[in-house]
Parts: sequence; C-alpha cells; structure tokens
Amino acid sequence: MFVSNNLSVNGKGHLTFADMDTTELAGRYGTPLYVMDEEMIRENMRQFRSSMDNFYQGGGLVCYASKAFSCKEIYRIAKAEGLGVDVVSIGELYTAMSVNFPAEKICYHGNNKTEEELSLALDYGVGWIVADSFGELELLNRLAENKGKQAKILLRLTPGIEAHTHSFIQTGQIDSKFGFTIEFGTAKEAVRTALSLPNLVLDGVHCHIGSQIFEIDPFVRAAEILIGFIADIRDTLGYDLKTMNLGGGFGIKYIPADHPAAYQNYMREVSEAVKGLAKEKKLSLPYIIIEPGRSIVGAAGITLYQVGGVKEIPGIRKYVSIDGGMTDNPRYALYEADYEFILANKASQDKNDTVTVAGRCCESGDLLGKDVPLQQAEIGDILAVCATGAYNYSMASHYNRVRKPAVVMVKDGTSRIVVRRETLDDMISCDI
Repeated sequence: MFVSNNLSVNGKGHLTFADMDTTELAGRYGTPLYVMDEEMIRENMRQFRSSMDNFYQGGGLVCYASKAFSCKEIYRIAKAEGLGVDVVSIGELYTAMSVNFPAEKICYHGNNKTEEELSLALDYGVGWIVADSFGELELLNRLAENKGKQAKILLRLTPGIEAHTHSFIQTGQIDSKFGFTIEFGTAKEAVRTALSLPNLVLDGVHCHIGSQIFEIDPFVRAAEILIGFIADIRDTLGYDLKTMNLGGGFGIKYIPADHPAAYQNYMREVSEAVKGLAKEKKLSLPYIIIEPGRSIVGAAGITLYQVGGVKEIPGIRKYVSIDGGMTDNPRYALYEADYEFILANKASQDKNDTVTVAGRCCESGDLLGKDVPLQQAEIGDILAVCATGAYNYSMASHYNRVRKPAVVMVKDGTSRIVVRRETLDDMISCDI
C-alpha cells in the first residue's frame, strides 16, 4: 500500500510510522517535523555491512554518506553499527568528531577543499582524503609537510559512465566538476604527481557515478574500469593501488512506480566482477569502500506538515498549502522529485482528489508535488510526505528567514528530539 514497510494505518485510521501515530507526533512536537525511524536506519546499515562480509573476501568498509543526513545522532548510530563515514565539508567533519567518531574510518571528499578544511582533516587524522585536483595535491602536500605528517589519499576519478538518473546528480561522466578523467590520461598524470610528493601516501582510487540509480550494471562497469586502471598503473608505473572506493548512489523507492535493486544484489554482482577481473589481471583483491547514504536514511524518514489552506481554481488546479516547503525540502524545486503524499489523519480514506502541494515561501516554484493523488484535504489536516530522510534536513535553508524544523527519532514506541526546532533567536544569532 505504501512505499515503505514502516508505514501503516492504525485503528483510528491514522498513518503510523515505525508503529507510532504520526498525528500524535505532530501534536506533541509541532510541524513541520522531520521524523526518523532509528531501527530502519540501523537495519539498513547492517544489511550493507553484512553484504560486504558475505560476498567480498578482500576486506572492505561501508562508509555512511553523511551529506544525506548529518547530525550528531546519526554519527553515534553509524559508530555503534561499525560503519565509517563519508564527509564533504568542515561542518560534517566537525560534527562527526564532536561525538568522537573514529577518525581513521572517515573519508573526506570535496572538489574544492579549503586550506582550513584540509588542515583540520590532517589534525584529526582522517583515514583518507579524497583528492580531486592537482592544486589540492600540491596544497595537501605542503600542509602535511608543515605539520610533520603524511596524508593518506585516494584520487577521485571520473570513469566516463553516465548513469540513468537526473542530470543534476550525475557525477561519473567525463563532463563533470569532480575528479581526474581516465580517458584523457589526466588520472594517470595525477598518480605520477601524487607519487612525486613526499608527504602524500597514495592508497587507491575513488569514483562516484551519481545518485538515485536503480540499475546495478553501471556500478559493475565502474568497478571494472577502476580495476583496469589499477592494473594499468601497476604495469606501467610499477605501483600497487590497494584501495578502491566505489562511492554510493543506490536508489530508493519514493513512489510505488520505483523499483530499486536489492542492495545485497549490488555487492554480490560487484564482488563477482572485481574478483573475476583481479584474477584475470593477476591483481591482489583491493580493499573496497562503498558509501551508501540515501539508501540508509531515505525511506527511514518522513516529514509532517499542517494544512493551512485549500484553494481551487475551477478547471485548472487545486492547491493545498502547508506550513513548510522548499526551505525544508528543496528537491522538487531543484529537479521535480517525486514523493508519496498522505493525509495522516485520513490515511484510511481513498485518495480521490488530485492536488498540487504548495509551500509557504514567496516563490511560485515553491511546490512539493504537482497534480498528485491525495485524500480530500481540509485546513488543520496533517500531511505526511514519505521517504524524506535523505537530502531534506541536510538541504534545508533559511530562505524567507523560515526556521528549520526539529528532527525526532523514533524507536520501540518512544520518540526523542535529536535536533531541536530553531528559535527566532537562533535565526539572528549570527547577525551583527
């Protein structure tokens, strides 16, 4: 019936999430409200970790891609479940380290890291810095020399793969702001440069081909290309690259028509390809890192809003206005992302209306969905938007000086705030 198995309807006809009545959560904590299912998050982390253990014998690490959803609590959970994390900014790194996350299990990404960011990464002793440009290699070498350290790095490569996803979230194609291109020889030149810099330790390579990808074939092809590159570097430069980071990008079910591949199948098929090619090219099995983010937290989150207005333009459109919008979920405004919408207090009723869900911002494009099925909406109803655990809170903004919502974690019939709702004083706290 719903896009996720942690959604149901109780005897009152209300939508439940992780067995908790969403209307009661909205009443207790207010709206807009992000709600996260802790048990589903933990189970998803365990599935990825067990798939690595079951299907790949070369050793590996699952790093949670924290850009999907970053706060202190998610790093505590990842730490408890034995995962590493992927961070892409000084803010994500600082948040992870504020809860004593093991620095040696952190991959630090970014196509334009600042001197401040690289310096802090070196001070913390992160496991890998994923270098993205020649300028970064030179800067990192200088900073490491000044600190009397050596920086363990991966080189981000663009393998030339265009995954079937929105153009804004494709990253593996040749025309990309990220990484060193294999096809034009830039990647091999980056290897030579890294090997010439005495304060860098080149451990391996990284690629990320995009996000919200349903097919497994592009991931297999990316692994094959990286194995080929590793073999070429050994044969031509005499250097063994030991680690292969395949990134993330695994799709999730946002609407009933979505059919993502099972994550266990991903690791099984990638492992088979890697082991087969490594044997063919007489390579030792590389240490594999994968970086799932959306697939861990996406379906584990919903957002609750209160309906504040219903406006019908006869023969044209019906608008249902809510007390949130593009400030807490910009994904529709960015690339017309699809979602499932449910009136939480009328979840047992049929969706016999077609509406456009409008946000509260002073922008005509502030929509969460256009012409979507919904129960008959009235002022005061609670609207649930499903599968918002990824790239909603993390992309929230202060446009129109709207305060960011609270984040509540639910588990075993209890709820707790993990990110408090912003106050008006928070809003002006940096103003002078």
